[in-house]
Parts: sequence; C-alpha cells; structure tokens
Amino acid sequence: MKLRLIPTEERFYELFVEDGENLREAARKLQSLVADFDRLEERVAEIQTLEHRGDEIDVEIQRRLEKAFVTPFDREDIHELGSRLDDVVDGIQRVAETFVIYGIDAMTDECRGLTDILAEQAVQLVGAIKKLGDFDGISAFLQQVHELENRADGLSRAAIGQLFRGGRDPLDVIKWRDVYRELEETIDAAEDAAEIIERMWHKAG
Repeated sequence: MKLRLIPTEERFYELFVEDGENLREAARKLQSLVADFDRLEERVAEIQTLEHRGDEIDVEIQRRLEKAFVTPFDREDIHELGSRLDDVVDGIQRVAETFVIYGIDAMTDECRGLTDILAEQAVQLVGAIKKLGDFDGISAFLQQVHELENRADGLSRAAIGQLFRGGRDPLDVIKWRDVYRELEETIDAAEDAAEIIERMWHKAG
C-alpha cells in the first residue's frame, strides 16, 4: 500500500471527489437523455447546470493551488487533473447540446452504447479519485477506464462506418458523425484524466 498524507488545510482531495461526482452525475444525465430521448431542452439544461458547477470546482482548485505553500501532489498534476475532469463535463454538455442544435429526433443503438461506456467510465473515475488518499486498490479502477476506452474505439469506428452504408441522407450522416466523434473525444478525455491519476500514483511510489 502506498501512503499519501493529505493536508487538511488544503481541500484538494475533497474537491477532486466533488468534481468527480459532479462529472458522474453529468454522465448519468446524458445516459438518461439518450435512453429516454424526451424533454430534451429540460435535460440539456440540467447538464448545463452541472457543467457550470464543474467550472466552479475547477476555479476553486486552481485558486487553492495558487495560494498553497505545500501541496499533496505535484502542482502540475493538480492543475491538469482539474482541467481534464472539466474537459469531460464540457464534452458531455456539447454532446447534449448537439442533439438540440442538430434537431435530432431519434436515437441510435450505437449512441446509446457509447453513452453507456462514458457513464461507466465516470463511475470508475470516481472510484479512482476516492483512492487518491493512499492509492490502495486504485489500479483496478484505472484499468477499467482504459478498457472502456478501447471498447469505445471499436464501437465508434463501427458506428461511423455504418453511416456510410445503406444510402442514408447525407445531412443525417454529417449530424451523426459529429455526435459520434464528440462522444469519442469525451471518452478519450476521461481516459486522459485516468492517465493523470496514474501518473500521480506512480510518483507517490
């Protein structure tokens, strides 16, 4: 077990947990939006509220980083983890808003699959973040994030390939290609966050 003592006067650990849980909730909201595909504007507004909260948490992380004399992790890692978690929530918001902007009126199984993967990544990220105190057992959570990203790569490629078969409307192809790519980038951002946590873990050892 790798021990890491976190100064109680600097709430980085608590802020990261809050940030991760906010991300997880945004991912769940997107998953529900895609599953039910109703009340789009209301559901998008809920995700936007979570995105604003994520911005506030990131600002607080950076503020505390600027004033902290001693930090529990490298300053660069603290900054990057907060930024990468924020990127994931930003991506979730963009995906949700794209459904409204593009006037998409029906969901695809591939989109549901990618959104399910993103929601599960969020669960695993929160699990990893909660292990930042001592890193004990963190590797299983990080491995799951990576494996989920690999699954998403295959599903995304298949989904985009399917768009160009079957004589679909060209405008429909463009819309869904953008949605799939946005989802893939958001899933990649979740893996980026996991890689920073992994870097913090290795430095602690």
